[in-house]
Amino acid sequence: MPPASTGASTLIVAASTQSSPVAATVAAVPAVADRLEPGRPGYRRMSFALFAAGVATFALLYSTQALLPAVSASFGATAGQASWTVSAATGALALCVLPMSALSERFGRRQMMTASLAVAVAVGLFVPFAPSLGWLIALRAIQGAALAGLPASAMAYLAEEVRPKALVAAIGLFVAGNSIGGMSGRILTGWIAQAWGWRAALGAVGLLAVVCAVVFHFMIPRARHFTPGSLNPRALAKTVGGHLSDPLLRRLYAIGALFMTVFGAVYTVIGYRLVEAPFNLPQGVVGSIFLVYLVGTVSSAAAGRLVGRLGRRGALYLAVSTTAAGLLLSLADQLAAVLLGLVLITAGFFAGHAVASSSVSRTATTGRAQASALYQSAYYLGSSAGGTLGAVAFHAGGWAGTVTLGLLAVLGVASITLYGTRAARVERRRPAVATASVQN
Repeated sequence: MPPASTGASTLIVAASTQSSPVAATVAAVPAVADRLEPGRPGYRRMSFALFAAGVATFALLYSTQALLPAVSASFGATAGQASWTVSAATGALALCVLPMSALSERFGRRQMMTASLAVAVAVGLFVPFAPSLGWLIALRAIQGAALAGLPASAMAYLAEEVRPKALVAAIGLFVAGNSIGGMSGRILTGWIAQAWGWRAALGAVGLLAVVCAVVFHFMIPRARHFTPGSLNPRALAKTVGGHLSDPLLRRLYAIGALFMTVFGAVYTVIGYRLVEAPFNLPQGVVGSIFLVYLVGTVSSAAAGRLVGRLGRRGALYLAVSTTAAGLLLSLADQLAAVLLGLVLITAGFFAGHAVASSSVSRTATTGRAQASALYQSAYYLGSSAGGTLGAVAFHAGGWAGTVTLGLLAVLGVASITLYGTRAARVERRRPAVATASVQN
């Protein structure tokens, strides 16, 4: 999840406006008078706790991404094999988001976040000592599954405990933690690996996560407005089936997955390209490349204005064009061109992701929490697929192979958006045709 945005904003609406089908009975949202807001006791503690949780989550989730060349060298593995240390974590998270969201309805948001973070951090302390690539991948998969409890619970906790007018600021701090955790984790591992090796780098991320987990445990306020419900798998399955049968939601899920395929492929493989000729960059510098993520924070924030001017599909077309231009520019053998290409890819991806993820909540009229969870599942499955397929393409055809994969995914987004544009035009014509038929 690239860290700057996880689609979390859609879950805010879901948790606050839609009762969950996984609970037999969910109490109405309580009066807002005693809920958290800036200036009231507990708000600052809550914000700091969730910021720390966001840092830990994304520092752990993508901890090996900047280290893949070193991991490959250590185990004698190909880029495709080493990429599974990232894909296993994101894939497991994708598969577990929905069931974790259901469990949080029964056992509580705070309890689920605490348990998830504790398990992920504990596993993180064993990761640096993995004796083989297989063990490393297995530990990373467990870590990803555990981390699924954070995005599945944090948004619901905020919606229940924070006053509506303060919700945007609260979620902004959590997403900022995601962004800073993902970016700083990659930069930290790059420089430490250059000096002491990749195992020491993963150990440093584990220790950072321990500190964040301790801060979270002692700072997060007790949930005051959570009402537990009984699990209802049949109702959950019905809601999920309804979302998957909706053509527009299916298109949005596919767009999120394809955009993330591009992003996962590029940032999984870019380290391999930059440590080789003609660049020959050291590991620390390669890790610092992830500062480009800051561009995504800006483009995500600008997505709302783009939609206001161009409409949702217009904004998607612009995101597709920007991403494709960045992919083509990155083919050059000049470092400045590659960096500019990464800037364009990052800006296009985050803008497209922001438009698609926000559209999910707008489209789903019932079960919005589950609709958003399905988007996150598709999103992280795209990350997993992109990381592995991008590395395989790089092994087969170099950077041009990875770019080709990215362009195919971008073409898929463009095709889906074009189909949606035509479908919308047909829908708009139907009332006119029906009216003409009645008049005749």
